[in-house]
Parts: sequence; structure tokens; C-alpha cells
Amino acid sequence: MIYFVGAGSGAPDLITVRGAKLLGEADVIVYAGSLVNPALLDYKKEGCEVYNSAKMTLEEVLDVMIPASKAGKLVVRLHTGDPCVYGAHREQMDALDAAGLDYEVCPGVSSFCGAAAALKAEYTLPDVSQTVILTRMEGRTPVPPKEKIELLAAHGATMVIFLSAGQLEALSDRLIAGGYPPETPAAIVYKATWPDEKVVRTTVAGLAGAARDEGITKTALITVGGFLGDVYDRSKLYDPSFTTEFREATK
Repeated sequence: MIYFVGAGSGAPDLITVRGAKLLGEADVIVYAGSLVNPALLDYKKEGCEVYNSAKMTLEEVLDVMIPASKAGKLVVRLHTGDPCVYGAHREQMDALDAAGLDYEVCPGVSSFCGAAAALKAEYTLPDVSQTVILTRMEGRTPVPPKEKIELLAAHGATMVIFLSAGQLEALSDRLIAGGYPPETPAAIVYKATWPDEKVVRTTVAGLAGAARDEGITKTALITVGGFLGDVYDRSKLYDPSFTTEFREATK
């Protein structure tokens, strides 16, 4: 069996219990060495074969996983965060389908969740934002035309922007062009949940300067929106005047 396992956002103890168990049972581990905390490899058993996919192509990864699985070995493909967000695991699963091999996915804690924890923030505040947009700036990998930053910014929702820390001047310009006022709260979260985590609070207009001052050029999430401010409405769920399926209003 092949398991795609989400490594979590960085800290080795933020992998799921299931994920840690699979790492401990694996005969072969292929891990995303450019992003996954190497401390997670401490879970592996003696004699486990380990491959760093940062130095491999898709074909080379498959050339490890497929023969190992056919030989009856338990294979873990360890992805950063949760593999469903910028994990590039669909193409691997399609190849395994074509080869007639079974696989399962073990979810993980995405870095956008780790960033919220670092910020001590809630992305979905009543009367501020009830929508979270996970996106990225286009680079060598394009984005669909309808998903340009300006068009997404027009919603005024909470935005979490991946893989864009090296383009912050352009990102600020495009967020403002899309409708965010320059003074909109923003934050840069560098290596969320890692020992060297860093949180930099700024504004949409100040993103590039703040990153430059802190020496941040990669491995950071950009968060934008009113959820970083101080004004929001109280949740109805715990409002004494609000009746729910489990509780009658008392006021």
C-alpha cells in the first residue's frame, strides 16, 4: 500500500497520530525535503529506505514508489502541510491508478492553519469575513485568468497567499487594485509552527517593506483582511439571545 501523508505545518508533533504511525511502519519514505521538517524522519523505523523528492522528478518518484509497492512494501509519500493544497499529488495518484495500485491519503495540518495559530487569529469573523481564499501569485506556474489576485481581492474576503513571498511589491499593487485599501491589515508568517517561526504584522501597502526589514524572501504565508483587526460582531452560536438546536434563548 502507498500512503500520501500530510506532514503538518512544520513542528514534528503536529503530524496526525495516524501519520506518525504510518511513518513508523513504512518500509520506504519519499519526503518533500525542501519543505518538510527533517525531524519527522525520527519517526521512521530502522532499515527504512528514505528518498528526498526535492532532488527527484515525478518519474523518479514513481520509479521508487511503484516497484516498492509491487514488492509488498509499505510506502509513505510525505508531503508538507496537507497534500491537497499545492501538493502536486493528483498526478501521482493518477499514475498509481494507471498502474493498478492501491493508495490512501492521510490528511495533515496545512500551513494556513499553522499561520492562524501563530497569529492567534480567526479567519472567519462575524460581519468581517465568512470566506477564506487560498491562492498564490502566478510565477513560472500560471494561474487561471479568472483567479488573478485583483479579481479575488474584489471580494474583500480573508486571503491567505501561498508561494508569493518573493513578489510582494507586485502583490501589494494588485491587492490594492482589486479593492483592498492600502491600510488593510496584513501579516507575513514565516515558517509557521517551526522553531524559527516569525510573525510580521503590517498593512497591504507595507508588505514588501516589512518583509525586506525582516529578511524574509521565501517560506512565508501572506494573510490579508479585516480578520486581523479589532472590530467584529459577537458569534450568534454562544449569544444568550439566540436559540439553537441544543439551547433555548435566555434573554
